[in-house]
Amino acid sequence: MISVYVYVLDTMADWEIGYAAAELNSGRFFKADAPEVSVRTAGISKEPVRTMGGLSVVPDCTVGDIEADKAGVLLLPGANTWDDPKHGAVIGKAAELLGAGGTVCAICGATAALARAGLFENRRHTSNGAGFLEMVCPGYKGNECYVDAPSVMDGGLITAGAAGALPWTRQIIERLGVFRPDTLEAWHAYFSTGEARHFFALMQTLPNQPSNA
Repeated sequence: MISVYVYVLDTMADWEIGYAAAELNSGRFFKADAPEVSVRTAGISKEPVRTMGGLSVVPDCTVGDIEADKAGVLLLPGANTWDDPKHGAVIGKAAELLGAGGTVCAICGATAALARAGLFENRRHTSNGAGFLEMVCPGYKGNECYVDAPSVMDGGLITAGAAGALPWTRQIIERLGVFRPDTLEAWHAYFSTGEARHFFALMQTLPNQPSNA
């Protein structure tokens, strides 16, 4: 069982976790022998949060309920409130997960929170463009490991800039191994281009689909 926790906080950027949450929760494109995946929202408390899109979300559990092990996955969306010290608990949990061989996936503003905690030192990562982390994180020391790319995976750490939700999700799915490689390739091609040929290629990769061969 893979346990995916989506951290929810006030002003979170709803759309940044859309692809990842939908695919991991629905399992609609999973390979036949994919491990079971559980997706839950986690918050500082179980009090509702209000997203940037104005949606109210009631967390399923709290940060303290997240188990830091190899099967744990933590998704950290962007938000305008990451500099609030109250989010220190989830950043601490992220460090525990990385130490245990789990997976931490941060996008946009969440990357700044990880950078402030020193979690990018000696790990390849990206964010909202070269210079962003230096601007918002005094004391940032990860320059030598910064990669100017939409999304970057370094072991269990997967980071992306604000416009990188699709490649970020691709790397998350790759890390978890729940799609066949050809399914993942066709999925990414379709959602990044909208071309129908990629949609039909995607359908052909799914279990119990007729083959063109």
